[in-house]
Amino acid sequence: MPAATRTFTARHVQLTRAALAAVAAVMITFSPDHSASVGLAVFAGFALSTGLVQLLAAIIVHPSGHRWPSVIIAAVSFAAGMFGGIPALRSEGLFFTLVIAWAAATGLVELIAGIRSKGTDGARDAMLVGGLGLLLALLLALVPAGFVQESVLAGGVTSTLTSIIIGVGLFGGYAAIVAVFLGIAGLTPGTKRTADAETGTDADRLAEHGGHA
Repeated sequence: MPAATRTFTARHVQLTRAALAAVAAVMITFSPDHSASVGLAVFAGFALSTGLVQLLAAIIVHPSGHRWPSVIIAAVSFAAGMFGGIPALRSEGLFFTLVIAWAAATGLVELIAGIRSKGTDGARDAMLVGGLGLLLALLLALVPAGFVQESVLAGGVTSTLTSIIIGVGLFGGYAAIVAVFLGIAGLTPGTKRTADAETGTDADRLAEHGGHA
């Protein structure tokens, strides 16, 4: 299939991931409840949908031999999303354990993939998003367990800051940054190298089928 007629490309992957991250960020930002239940519900939806996009990218977009990052990220995201989607299991401990494990694993894979493809289009994006994932894992790991801090606001209103509120807020911030960055990356005009890579992808597929369309 000619590159010009393909309906799902690397740019679409970036834009779709940006949209999913934006939805997660908005849901957390405008929710008055930053409990573990809400945080895990949003994370589960984000992880499952991200896993689906990565799976489609592995099947449709990436050439043979370059699919392993998307396959691993999809598998990890599906597993994390399914665990987070079970209401009976939702707790503060599960939120931190699940999100830290997901962010560390997917961030490391994407960072390594970006480094290995350094010098090609998309490498810088992968390294930055991977680095953000590792940063999220680190920041969540540094949140003190059982942290509670009460403060009195203007008018005598009492506000309570807890570890789970911080954790859910950090995930929302991560999603917002990823949404902005991938959105810009997806809307940035591609270069000749991108076109060549996509042409190469189709050439690889033709070769796999014996050179027949």
